[in-house]
Amino acid sequence: MLNKSFTRRILLYPALVALAGLISCNPDEEMSPEGTIAQSAISAAAKGEAAPGITLRSKHYIVIGSSETLPSGIEQELQGMGGKVTALMAGAGVVAVSSDDPNFIAKASKLSGVRSVVRDLEIQWYNPEQMKTQEFTEGATNNVNPPSTADDDPGFSLQWGHTAVQAPAAWNTGARGQGVRVAVLDGGFDLNHPDLAPNVDMKASASFIPGEILQYDPARGDGFSHGTHVAGTIGAVDNDMGVIGIAPDAQMILVKVLRDSGSGPFSSILQGIVWASMQGADVINMSLGAALPRNGKFLDDNGTPDDTSDDFVVSDTKAVQELLVAFTRITNFAHQNGSTLIAAAGNDGNNGQRDGSLMYIPAHAPNVISISATAPTGWAFNTNTNLDVPAAYTNFGVSDVDFAAPGGDTKLYPKNGYHYDMVLSLGHQSYTWSAGTSMAAPHASGVAALIISANGGQMDPAQVKAVLRASADDLGKPGRDSFYGYGRINAFKAVTAQ
Repeated sequence: MLNKSFTRRILLYPALVALAGLISCNPDEEMSPEGTIAQSAISAAAKGEAAPGITLRSKHYIVIGSSETLPSGIEQELQGMGGKVTALMAGAGVVAVSSDDPNFIAKASKLSGVRSVVRDLEIQWYNPEQMKTQEFTEGATNNVNPPSTADDDPGFSLQWGHTAVQAPAAWNTGARGQGVRVAVLDGGFDLNHPDLAPNVDMKASASFIPGEILQYDPARGDGFSHGTHVAGTIGAVDNDMGVIGIAPDAQMILVKVLRDSGSGPFSSILQGIVWASMQGADVINMSLGAALPRNGKFLDDNGTPDDTSDDFVVSDTKAVQELLVAFTRITNFAHQNGSTLIAAAGNDGNNGQRDGSLMYIPAHAPNVISISATAPTGWAFNTNTNLDVPAAYTNFGVSDVDFAAPGGDTKLYPKNGYHYDMVLSLGHQSYTWSAGTSMAAPHASGVAALIISANGGQMDPAQVKAVLRASADDLGKPGRDSFYGYGRINAFKAVTAQ
């Protein structure tokens, strides 16, 4: 998830210095959060208060049809009552609408074929202002990945996550993601990064954030391009420079559903899922998440979305229920359209089996595969260390986690060199370490792409999950457990499974 990523950025443009040079002893800065929005949401829910970081949007609505098929002419009817349709998701029976009419909900709810009309949400998925910097001294490490066609990428030696899931062994069977399309729903992306650009389908990529193009703008964010990092873990090019993705031959569809500042409407996520699926995405990665309060208490922007000083708390349990219906409609649509959906489990150390006050979206939605995070302990100084320790921050729970994957950590080894326990991937004009379930999900999405490529380029999402389950390494308690789910994913076993 976005709201608890740790990043260390090394600028390499314009010359793109070889990554081997990154293991010098020059200090740099480390990014780490002071806290997470979802952790605050857990505390607020326990007190019966409104969830922070989530606001009911004024003049923006989500219309949910009585079925997955919208009634004929509903767009014209909504326009006739002063509504402006901003997204028509006909295949899922969902419409996003804006209107200045204060009685829009009452009027639109009376339309034939309409199940409900609820306010859209504005969500701060992560907050750059929570980040702080600190310096450290680097250590060194050696390549522990087995020989493969990718071992000439300089940063490959630092990608311990590839070793954990046996990606190089999977590549040696011929499975590299060829013929597979993977969509990344996130913030902006560095479209000019040489380790990403060759694999991007720009015609299918799009931004669903008004006023912000697909290209990441560091002036609007904190300088760390979360979307670029995630996309790189999945599909960074095998080009003798930088790093390499889990599925280096997969084609990437980049979909911007969050602002570069980390916020975005609930409806943008819905649009992004539908768009990606319609563009033929075999896999959709969502390294993002929001904790919706089941008590239905939200801040209301009171018509002033840019000024929260006058916001007040409203209680609307129906809104939660119906927003979950809308999300379920969307994920069902994508699933039925052939897209395997994968999401980060969350970074709040929350046991979902004990705390049912929050609904994590999209990880808890139907037909979404939820991924927890694992990490090594002092890998730079002992490359034989266990790579599968549950990350200190990862959410867990038997029914909340499907699989585990490498996400990295900074807390398991709080000494110099700890950044090597994080995940190395792409940054804005850089290569960057980061940690979180946001980094675990793309490892799983990359393996899903390898599975599909090994099976001819097309697979039903249920089959993909079945292969992931049959091939995962069963760690922790036998069977499905709270930290690893069905197990930590294994690329080699997955592509060789019968």
